[in-house]
Amino acid sequence: MSDLHSRMQPRVRELTAAVIARCAAEVPFYRELPPETLHGEVTQSVSAVLTILLRTLGRPGAMGQADLTRIIEWSARRAEDRLPLEAAVTAYLIGAEVWWQALTEVATPDELAAAGRGMLDCLRTAMPAVALAHQQAQEDIRSEDKRVRRALISALLSGHPYESLAEAAGAEVGQAHEVLLLDLGQPAPPVRLVQSALDAHTGTLVLMDHVDGVALLPGGCSLDSLAGRLAKAVGRPVLAAAASAAAPAAIPEAAGEAREVLALVRRLARPPGLYRLDDVLLEHQLARPGAGLVRLAAKLAPLDGHPHLLETLRAFVHRGHNRRQTALDLHIHRNTLDYRLQRVSLLTGLDLAAPEQARLLAAAVTARDLARP
Repeated sequence: MSDLHSRMQPRVRELTAAVIARCAAEVPFYRELPPETLHGEVTQSVSAVLTILLRTLGRPGAMGQADLTRIIEWSARRAEDRLPLEAAVTAYLIGAEVWWQALTEVATPDELAAAGRGMLDCLRTAMPAVALAHQQAQEDIRSEDKRVRRALISALLSGHPYESLAEAAGAEVGQAHEVLLLDLGQPAPPVRLVQSALDAHTGTLVLMDHVDGVALLPGGCSLDSLAGRLAKAVGRPVLAAAASAAAPAAIPEAAGEAREVLALVRRLARPPGLYRLDDVLLEHQLARPGAGLVRLAAKLAPLDGHPHLLETLRAFVHRGHNRRQTALDLHIHRNTLDYRLQRVSLLTGLDLAAPEQARLLAAAVTARDLARP
């Protein structure tokens, strides 16, 4: 046993207390720990690490596989307690600083150089193991968190009991929700981009099933700019549908409504954006199967041999009968547009100048679009 070892050994308890005090003062995680944990398990871990450093003073390279295993075990345990990796690293560096300061008070220059090498060897061995243990433990925690949160959203969407799952997930399930369904295209964008955009929009952690593209947002949350924000985050246009649920028990019905709306706007090839049932009420009603829908779509049968006329009518209807904008969209002269619309009226027998017949033609366009495979 070296003289330096003998001089440092009586100070291990004192230095352990100093490290604990600094961790509690400088690292928020340790500051918020219950006193019995801080002065129990955490203190024992710090004392054990300082004891390893003490052994290196008498025998360089004294840190063995058993010591490393213990460090990994402690790190994994702290990670399971939600200790951030940066807090763990800070604690080790505080310990090294306290240890080094004590060494400078009692060691000769020659002893100090050897002690410094021993301390750095320990840190070089321990720190990668600490990081790896934390990473693995946090991945396990995230996987479990995702499983629980997905089970929670599944329970809410199916109307099953959710209270215990909400408690396990640490999620606040309020009364009102906005049920959001997303069509983000293929290939699917990174999950973290979508989740981060939703969290930023609501200011809270959003419950989301990324496999099915469904999310539960807090009730009263404005969705006006959400589609644009998501499109910017994932770098592509976003199609979405939403429905409101006044209480958790109403979530399954709201989800069904949002699914119908999303399926409808897909079939109608509507432009990207966020849609509610009110945005497609007429189309939703027209989509009900039956003889009426078939007969309505058949009103445009005379245009089957004239695809350019059908395209013109569709553009005219989608533009709200705005002739100037329709001509611009189709890159044709206004006179050409007028001629084509006259041909549509002649072939179908429905006059676009008559409001009732114009509405019938508009409904027929929707019915035909819905009838497309």
